Amino acid sequence: MSRIGKLPVKLASGVEVKVVDGRVRVKGPKGTLEEALAPHCRIEVDATEVRVLRDSDEKRAKAMHGLMRALLANMVKGVTEGFSRALDIVGIGYRAEVSGKKLTLTIGYSHPVAMPIPADLEVVAESQTKLVVKGANKQKVGQFAAEIRMVREPEPYKGKGIRYADEVVRRKVGKTGTAGG
Repeated sequence: MSRIGKLPVKLASGVEVKVVDGRVRVKGPKGTLEEALAPHCRIEVDATEVRVLRDSDEKRAKAMHGLMRALLANMVKGVTEGFSRALDIVGIGYRAEVSGKKLTLTIGYSHPVAMPIPADLEVVAESQTKLVVKGANKQKVGQFAAEIRMVREPEPYKGKGIRYADEVVRRKVGKTGTAGG
């Protein structure tokens, strides 16, 4: 048995799990998430927990078993607590502004960069240099945070750019001027 796959997923109150037409639907206070049921897997729903079972001991079935359980656990956590990813903007004059469903980044280019915020995500500007991406879907939160970071990745000499709050940027030593030659 897969170590991850055999663990049950605990359901909080107000969370509902249904399997319809080969898709798993999880409904909770923060919204509804849907995912395709992995091959070789089936789901048993009790009142307080959900178990993922597999139909064979093939290598692919074992891999899908653990994957499906991890995805289901993330869906349950997403509709109850939600996920968030914090970003820091480092650099003189670099800032971010959220207005409606649009994120505007002023980060050293000749023009501000405007990014539309996906419908099921929320971006909060805690200050001009701190952003937090929040949502129920872990994959979408991480993807949008990565897209924001890619606009101006942190550079190793001065450390300027957009980085995750927990990211450590390895710094390099710059050139040293030598007189004469």
